[in-house]
Order: sequence, then C-alpha cells, then structure tokens
Amino acid sequence: MDKSKGELMLKHTKIGIFAVLLATTSVAVAQDTPPKPEWGTVVATVNGMDITIGHMIIARETLPQQYLTLEDGVLFEGILENLIQQNILAQSVKGNVSLRDQTAMDNQTRSYMAGSAVDAVLSTAVTQEKLEALFNETYIGGEPEMEFNAAHILLEKKEEADLVVQLLDAGSDFAELAREKSTGPSGPNGGNLGWFSKGAMVPAFEEAVIALEDGTYSAPVESEFGWHVIHRIESRVQDAPTFEDVRDELEAELQQRALAKAVEALEGNAEITRTEVVIDPTVLQDPEIVGK
Repeated sequence: MDKSKGELMLKHTKIGIFAVLLATTSVAVAQDTPPKPEWGTVVATVNGMDITIGHMIIARETLPQQYLTLEDGVLFEGILENLIQQNILAQSVKGNVSLRDQTAMDNQTRSYMAGSAVDAVLSTAVTQEKLEALFNETYIGGEPEMEFNAAHILLEKKEEADLVVQLLDAGSDFAELAREKSTGPSGPNGGNLGWFSKGAMVPAFEEAVIALEDGTYSAPVESEFGWHVIHRIESRVQDAPTFEDVRDELEAELQQRALAKAVEALEGNAEITRTEVVIDPTVLQDPEIVGK
C-alpha cells in the first residue's frame, strides 16, 4: 500500500466526516433511554471484524475538543462511520503489510503500553500526605536557602581582570569600572545581576559568590564566559514558599521519583542483552533499511 495515499484517505475519513457533522444542524428526537451497553457490546461488524462500544469510547477520547461540542447523537454516528471506514481501509491491505508499516505498528503498540504502565505508576504516586512530607523535607527542614545580590565585571583575559582588582584595591568604584570595562551585557548597568539563588549561575561563579562576605569583591574567577571580578553586594535568607505556591512542583517531583523507582525495579528484574555489533549511528537516517 502507498503509505502517503493511505494517510490521506484516513485523514479524509476522520476529518472529512466530522467537518460535515460540524456543519450539520440536527433536531433531537425524544426517545426512551435505552439500556446501558457493556464495553464489548457490538455496534457494527465489517467483514467479520466487530466494532464495539469500547472502540467508540476510545476513539472519542482521541478527538479534538471542537468535535466534543457536537450533539451526542451526531457524534455517535460520526465516530461509528469513521471506525467502519477505517476498518474497510485497514482490511484492504490485510496480508500485504510492508516491513515499514509493521515496524511502525510495533513501535506504536510498545509506546501505548509503556504509556499505560506509566499512567498506572503515576496514579498512585501523589497523595496529600506525600506532598506535605516532601514540602517539609524540601522547604521546612534543613538549612535555609540563601539569595545573593551581586555584580560582576566580565573580561576576556586574566591580565585585564588582575588590573581591575588592582584598581578596586586602589579605591575605584566597582559600578564605574563595570560600565567602563565589562564585556558582559550587565556592564552598562554597573555589572549588577540582581538577586539570585543557588543554581542560577555557573558553578565557578556561584562558588565564588558563596565564599565572599557581603560588601566584598573577589579575585579573578574563570568561567566558560571569561574572567569575572565579582562583587557580593548583600545576601538574605530566601523566604520559604507556601505549600500552594509549589504544589505543582512537588507533584512533578513525586511522579518523577515514583517513575524512576518503578523503572529501576523493572530493569532489575528484566533480562536485557545488548548485542556487541558495531553500527554506524548515521544509519538511522537511511530510510531504505526498512523500505517504503
């Protein structure tokens, strides 16, 4: 099957049908409420292949939001017709599936099942008790976090930074020197970087700031950006956030921890063998490997 044509036809059946439905006005007809079907209740059969209420429910969950505003009856008929046409198209290539298509289906199945496993792990990862415990662990217990207000003069060469230190030792004003000599974007502002906390700066810069006392400046400090002369203007204890301020971050952290723990446990019980064949990584760019 020509994959591009197949995709165009599927796109037509999925979008075309619902585009027509969106433009259709219908009048609801009062009816007695029918009995509630089960997940496996068959609503149509295409060449012996059943389409069930379950298939329709899953199909509805994947629709764009715009289609979910349709009247229930119109949406029901649209989904059913779409699934019927998909079955007809899919069955037309039965027994003639290309290696590329089969591999793509393998990947999609694997990805979906992995996503289902992730959902199962995450569904129990977050509780109010766990959130409160993590909040206390992160923001209440331990040493308070510090914030720093600092400025710097960025120079290309150590010799230039040494000269700046000598000028500061002789009484020159730090902000004036920054405006005159700094190559960094903060130079015109007197080198001022404002307030920041740990993790905001590159390690060498951060370590130098932490080691300084308020109101003092550093010897030349090298980083990937050049040579810095740093002035620690002042510091303060960082205010602890409220629980609600960081609730989303706490939830994400709990989910990440739970998922990492689950994957580690599964890997520990899995038999994983990596073949020792040497493969040029650029082969991933060769579509002819799996054909068309």
